[in-house]
Amino acid sequence: MNRTQISKTHVAIFLIWLFHLSGILGIIYGDAEWFVSATPLNLGISFALLIWCTFQTPKIIWVYLAAFTAGMLSEYLGVNYGLIFGDYVYGGALGPHWKGVPWFIGINWSMLTVITGIIATEMVESIWGRVLLGVGLMLFLDLLIEPMAPVLDFWEFKGGTAPLQNYFGWALVALPLHVLFQFLRLKPPFLYAVNLYTLQVLFFLILLMRIFSA
Repeated sequence: MNRTQISKTHVAIFLIWLFHLSGILGIIYGDAEWFVSATPLNLGISFALLIWCTFQTPKIIWVYLAAFTAGMLSEYLGVNYGLIFGDYVYGGALGPHWKGVPWFIGINWSMLTVITGIIATEMVESIWGRVLLGVGLMLFLDLLIEPMAPVLDFWEFKGGTAPLQNYFGWALVALPLHVLFQFLRLKPPFLYAVNLYTLQVLFFLILLMRIFSA
């Protein structure tokens, strides 16, 4: 990396730590409703900074577009027909909806696919190992999010608990996206991606521990 790239990456990392830690502290100790309502802003900033940090790899735009489209369409089928993920509805915390699906869910699919693809590429040599690790990292994060989703008014499954079908659905949608990521032989900068993924894990892990220890 040259000095400009390091500076840009460090600024982006500082900003996401600032926003995520503020969100955690605000939800636990401050005006929880206001900080939860700011989730789309946090997602938007994190995603914009991700694009900023990966802009030097132009082919990555195909992954962003494919993940956004696949995410929105699969969620549309889930919300409206109970397909792929199960029977669930979205709340209001994730912002404006299209056919019952928040636009920021498509952005979230793009963001998670790219950061887990970058991490997997850095950690594993074989292409199929990278694909499986990328999918696994997305599933692990979903496991942490699911118990918190109804509490934060993100989404809620019928019966209150995400069925096993949901996790198979995530793997089904994520798998071809990670195949595409690896097929394009993308190697964007690692540092921002691993910090953003770590923050996502910490955010939901801390909130989970807070709620279950209350």
